Amino acid sequence: MTAILLAAAVGFFMSLLGSPIAIRAFRLWGWGQVIREDGPRGHLEKMGTPTMGGIVILVGAVAGYGVARVVPTHATAAGLLALGVALALGALGATDDLVKIVRRRSLGLSIGAKLAGQAIIGVVFAYLALHVVHVNPDLSFVRDTGLRLGFFFYVWVFLMIAASANAVNLTDGLDGLASGSSALVLAAYVVIAFWEFRHSCELPLSRRFCYDLPVAQTLDLAVVAAGAMGAVAGFLWWNAAPARIFMGDTGSLAIGGLLAGLAITTDTQLLLLILGGLYALITTSVIVQVVVFRLTGRRVFRMAPLHHHFELLGWPEFTVIVRFWIIAGLAVAFGLGLFYADFLARGGTG
Repeated sequence: MTAILLAAAVGFFMSLLGSPIAIRAFRLWGWGQVIREDGPRGHLEKMGTPTMGGIVILVGAVAGYGVARVVPTHATAAGLLALGVALALGALGATDDLVKIVRRRSLGLSIGAKLAGQAIIGVVFAYLALHVVHVNPDLSFVRDTGLRLGFFFYVWVFLMIAASANAVNLTDGLDGLASGSSALVLAAYVVIAFWEFRHSCELPLSRRFCYDLPVAQTLDLAVVAAGAMGAVAGFLWWNAAPARIFMGDTGSLAIGGLLAGLAITTDTQLLLLILGGLYALITTSVIVQVVVFRLTGRRVFRMAPLHHHFELLGWPEFTVIVRFWIIAGLAVAFGLGLFYADFLARGGTG
């Protein structure tokens, strides 16, 4: 428990105190946000706001995890792998952000290039998960379902990582929306991983139901999630409206990848769809908009993603952000409720 609290605290203060330094440095280097030309007019005033703040989040998360290793706990392959996928996708996002900055337009890497990068990261992650971490190549919801995926596990991992990373990226369109909601989902994974640690079948305690996951692995994943949660919360202080810095694709892809990595290594793959209900809602709005427009030539929403639709309806930006945070919180509460209900249904106690 000490390691979890320490990781969260270090991640928080590293990000909180590091963001002002990044803001000054990024302004000096000309790393300013490029705004969509077809976006809400109110967003034009955000032009030039420092971006690539995801670097601060990653530094905070890594620092939190690293310092927490000082206490009597040990790093595991699972924890390092979850953190590694965040760093890999953060590097991909940073490349995309830099292309936007150099070209001075809101389009960075092509969709094909992004997907290719995500596919490579996904396949490497799946291989290491199977052969180093030794995760079960099964489909999981609130626990392992026993449904063997076989070779399709590689495809499934890629789909999870790409979907999660791009969903968080789509959500990152309003000040603090992605950072606030992702802090909630990361907090849920602190609870889930710690619960699995406390009720591991490896512990010498008699229980009617326990989780067949290595006890050191689940504790380490809780530390990873706590460090990232603290870093995102510290960044939110400066990213909340009116934002002084944006996370950019560097942050959004990294956070999405980390969430997918945590879901895979804690055997809660499909539960992520519920915990990240806000991301699923926003991604669905984009899919619906594109499909309907191509079939009928008409738009379902005034603008996609969904949060921009409500802006164009006249909702103040802060109102949209807070109400979407509420949706994110309700999704997290429902997901944790399902996780705990399954535990009780199988005879688990406290």
